[in-house]
Amino acid sequence: MTKEIFAHLHQDKQLRPALHPPALPPLELSPDLYKGLLRAIVFQQLSGKAAMTIHNRFLALFPDGYPQASLLLGLPDEALRGAGLSRQKMGYLRNVAAFFQEHEADRLLQWTDEELLSALTSIKGVGVWTVQMILLFNLGRPDIFPEKDLGIQKAMQQLYGLEGKGRALERAMAEQAEQWRPYRSYATRLLWRFLDNR
Repeated sequence: MTKEIFAHLHQDKQLRPALHPPALPPLELSPDLYKGLLRAIVFQQLSGKAAMTIHNRFLALFPDGYPQASLLLGLPDEALRGAGLSRQKMGYLRNVAAFFQEHEADRLLQWTDEELLSALTSIKGVGVWTVQMILLFNLGRPDIFPEKDLGIQKAMQQLYGLEGKGRALERAMAEQAEQWRPYRSYATRLLWRFLDNR
């Protein structure tokens, strides 16, 4: 985090407890949106170890370990089931593959956060939170704020005394987060760290 970003976020007095230490670990960026979405779907609702095992089995189904869309769409259900994937996840993975057969991944990277959020959440099985995580962690976009994330909700309730649930809480959080623009991703990561250290 640069001095400029730190100074900008430091203006929010209620966020200050989360700002120390100011250093955040660097992200290991991966601009492969397609592979990132596939991985996110495999990992949905699973523990890290189980998800990693299934993900590795899934990748092993492809000759070079890369799940090219055409190859994925051609795989029989039995092969995907053998990797440990549920019928629902098989459908979601195929939906992502079909989308990327129609859309050139390199062009998608030029889109704004809002354009990507709209396009990628149109894929059945891909939700807002999943796309936000990919924008933040894979692409390193600087202004992502996942107001539906339970960890972010807890951290903001503690720091800002926010109450309520559901949309009311999310609206209150989004209002607070406006002051962090254009660096909401950094504030998000600081909030997660704050919660982890409690």
